[in-house]
Amino acid sequence: MTVVNTPPISESHPPISGPSSGGSGADDRTAAHANLAWVISAHAILRIASGTSGILIGLYLASLNNQGAHLSAGLVGTLSAVSFAAELFASIPMGLASDAMQPRLLMTTGAILGAIAVFLFAVSGSKSIFFLSRLLEGVGAAAIVPALLAYLTDATDGSPALRVKVMSYFELTLLAGLALGGIVAAQLFRALNAAAFSVVSVLYLACALILFSSISSRTVRHFPNPLEDLRQVLRLPSIRHLAPVWLCVNSVVGLWLGPTLPFLLTGRTTDHQFLSGIYASSPGSVGWLLLGYSIVFSLGVTVWSFVLPHIRLQNAMRITLGAILPVCAGFYLLNHSGDQSVTVRWSIGTGIALLIMVESGFTPAALAWLAGTLPEQSGRGAAMGIYSVLLSVGAIIGSLLAGVLGERYSIDGLLYGTILVAVVALIFLHWVPNLDSRKLECSA
Repeated sequence: MTVVNTPPISESHPPISGPSSGGSGADDRTAAHANLAWVISAHAILRIASGTSGILIGLYLASLNNQGAHLSAGLVGTLSAVSFAAELFASIPMGLASDAMQPRLLMTTGAILGAIAVFLFAVSGSKSIFFLSRLLEGVGAAAIVPALLAYLTDATDGSPALRVKVMSYFELTLLAGLALGGIVAAQLFRALNAAAFSVVSVLYLACALILFSSISSRTVRHFPNPLEDLRQVLRLPSIRHLAPVWLCVNSVVGLWLGPTLPFLLTGRTTDHQFLSGIYASSPGSVGWLLLGYSIVFSLGVTVWSFVLPHIRLQNAMRITLGAILPVCAGFYLLNHSGDQSVTVRWSIGTGIALLIMVESGFTPAALAWLAGTLPEQSGRGAAMGIYSVLLSVGAIIGSLLAGVLGERYSIDGLLYGTILVAVVALIFLHWVPNLDSRKLECSA
């Protein structure tokens, strides 16, 4: 197994801001450190808005279907795929833009675009409006994520331990979107029905305001030739090694965190799977289910944030990916436990929860690994744009798989797809070289 040859982290760093900023690189980095909490909080609000939007779509379309609209799980999965496709095609251009312009302007614009997109979804029952809304929301996400990750990478230069924690907090904000998004969506939909989408627009606008006020207008990296820098980034061994693993993992994300799962949980069904249609009479319970999952996952990420600085990140990725398989086995047992006692179900659920805590460390480990392999001379916005592309492609694959397998096999179909993708990810992980975060810290 080869080792990625990356230049060591130097003791002096080029300034994050351009030469016209009028401040030193150390001053800019200190300001960036001070604003990290605000930036991560803004990302949490963004993910809550995005998570609420995704769950609302599933609940809203399931409601229309129950009223005779004749909508299918395939359509729901396709709508999710449209958003990811828009993010796919926009991520690299937006990543390049983040290397050449103010990230504050780019991220704020993306949040405003998300607000417009969500507002449009419930304007009418037209499928064309549904697709347009998801398209705009995907473009808005592409404007935010690469620029934000590049900003976090720059702000944590020279401190790998801080970087691991920041990437863990980044993952926790994703969970905030899943946990609070589900509850907010369920409560808003129960109280306001289609008007709930307007409230989500306000959350996007709040995110835009925080990003605009917390990121300095001087924080711009001024790469003179972003296209050439993109070519250099594409030649980095770290990108090539991690890309297929990211693709697989994000396919799992698309399988489970799109609107297909709430559609299957809340839609009326005639199959005999325990989890299919379990919340058909109480759609609001989906939010509480996701909250419980997110709490367990968050506990795992919190533990991993202390463990990751002391182990090889590639080993952490192997452990976390391997845990997906027994998690799927546990869910399969639970999904076919209709004739079992409550005690048996709780026992299965407890085992699943412990395994979920184990699998929760993959994203912070992988992001810290990627950030630690990027030379300072490379365009980090471009690299994170590629990361977003892989996220989108994987999520598209997962969303389409969820639509097809969910329609044919219901909840079991999502498990079949997850097992297949996880096995492929473990195979590709064999070519990801070890990167010891302790060694990085010593060289800083």
